[in-house]
Amino acid sequence: MRTLKLHFPDDALPTLDNFLKKTKEARVFRRAQAVRDVVQGRRLQTVSDTLHFTYSALRKWVYRFADQGVHGLVDRPRSGRPPKVTCELEQHLNRLIDQDPLEHGSRSSQWSCHELATVLARETGVHLGRESVRGVLKKKM
Repeated sequence: MRTLKLHFPDDALPTLDNFLKKTKEARVFRRAQAVRDVVQGRRLQTVSDTLHFTYSALRKWVYRFADQGVHGLVDRPRSGRPPKVTCELEQHLNRLIDQDPLEHGSRSSQWSCHELATVLARETGVHLGRESVRGVLKKKM
């Protein structure tokens, strides 16, 4: 196996230690921990075996750290459909829950997910299914 031909800045270890204290995401924490071990001088193969990374994945994270610093360890945005339930929509739904359903034309004094979805669509123009509404309600509990 070839040795890495990377030179890390003098403040690489304190930077990684500080980043490890602040990060909350488990995957990013594990990456930073593995990269810190490599910066300390441990071999890539040893670190990848110990922390259960593939050799190529660990090598990629080490190179990204050398090139971009701790920002290289964070997940990049992924492609795909953006979530339909935005923060503003969730807040609007939470405000609706606190209101009386009879004021919105309901025949019942308690909200159902279907009725919430209907009123939300009427007021915001965004059509959610009742399961999406239920997911927001479940998160609030």
